[in-house]
Amino acid sequence: MPDPTRFPDGFLWGAATSAYQVEGSPLADGAGVSNWHRFSHTPGNTEGGETGDVACDHYRRWPDDVRLMAELGLKAYRFSISWSRVLPEGTGRVNPAGLDFYSRLVDALLEAGITPMATLYHWDLPAALDDRGGWVNRDAAEWFAEYAATAFRALDDRVPLWATLNEPWVVMHEGYLAGRHAPGHRSLYEAPRVTHNLLRAHGAAVRAYRAEGRGRIGLVVNLEPKYPATDAPADRAAAARAEAYMNRHYLDPVFLGRYPEELREVFGDAWPDFPAEDWALIREPVDWLGINYYTRSVVRDDPGAPPVRAARVRQPRHAHTEMDWEVYPQALEDVLVWARDRCGGVPLYVTENGAAFYDPPVAEGDTLEDPLRVAYFREHLRAVRRAMERGVDVRGYFAWSLLDNFEWSAGYSRRFGIVHVDLETQRRTPKRSARFLGEVIRGGGAALG
Repeated sequence: MPDPTRFPDGFLWGAATSAYQVEGSPLADGAGVSNWHRFSHTPGNTEGGETGDVACDHYRRWPDDVRLMAELGLKAYRFSISWSRVLPEGTGRVNPAGLDFYSRLVDALLEAGITPMATLYHWDLPAALDDRGGWVNRDAAEWFAEYAATAFRALDDRVPLWATLNEPWVVMHEGYLAGRHAPGHRSLYEAPRVTHNLLRAHGAAVRAYRAEGRGRIGLVVNLEPKYPATDAPADRAAAARAEAYMNRHYLDPVFLGRYPEELREVFGDAWPDFPAEDWALIREPVDWLGINYYTRSVVRDDPGAPPVRAARVRQPRHAHTEMDWEVYPQALEDVLVWARDRCGGVPLYVTENGAAFYDPPVAEGDTLEDPLRVAYFREHLRAVRRAMERGVDVRGYFAWSLLDNFEWSAGYSRRFGIVHVDLETQRRTPKRSARFLGEVIRGGGAALG
């Protein structure tokens, strides 16, 4: 009889990063400018005017970082590829030095016994393509397919797991509606078109992979379960709108071939009619689905909170992270079960899960104590295990993040890493949470109790 405290053999234990957040040297060796390089260098867009120019210097320190991953016992590393390193103008000319960086990284990971999972797009679009309309332009699907095929041809012989897009909802909402992320637009009318073109690009990359690839390819979404603040019909309707807007916005098109009906209500006359022939591309079957989970949201009806007309109700009796996100592990179990049921039983990975808690700028000794993060990981991994006991096919878990890094518009003010980074010296110091995860991995989950 299987031991209920243990995760199955072959479960993929890892940590995740993204290119612009950790690499630094964004223009080195022939790389092109990305939209995030341009956005972060525009005054007022990031906290303290901070940029990813240095970040964690992973572009130069990757051999040491791979050795550190191996020492910590990680079995997988989820990283993203910088599109503008590979194709400086977004299409056309390939930059061999950019591809070589990722090729050397993958070789080192494999030599260390660490499985690479590559994400094609984690929010950094070549600025040359942003100048041509970015994700508002329908041609973006063809641009992305060209880039994806270039990456597949260079790396697929050694990378068994690929993700097309990371959190397309954030690209749309933060980048084109709220304006807090690159490219900084605020347009209700652009947002639906961005969604549709991201989905078309995802499908085009999956289709390209079927022609080029030999491993497995999927999509990564951020899911935040929505709970009504009360049983009042208005609050329940608000929760349904919020859930459709954030959680079903990208899953329903890929797995069900339609957008949630609530989106027409959310966007009103900004919601366009899309060509019927696009759906075959969007519905290209995927091999797995990645879920990024950090928190839930309790919401109430609020006509003054466009476009969803729902407002968050903070839960004061629960712990919150430095991002002011409620710590609520039960929702991870809930959302894994929900995704299994809604998406037809596709294999799932928890591709990001973690928390920003206060850590000092300088770490003393060889381990930095971070008890709140240890507790966060313990309870969320227990939630994953409960979902698996309910029959959910979860294949792996990736902590966010390997390193304290550039947290987008928040600059370096939020630390998510299981490894502390001294931003002045670049010294790496494992946190207690990294040691704890290593213990969990060695025992196959037994350390969770």
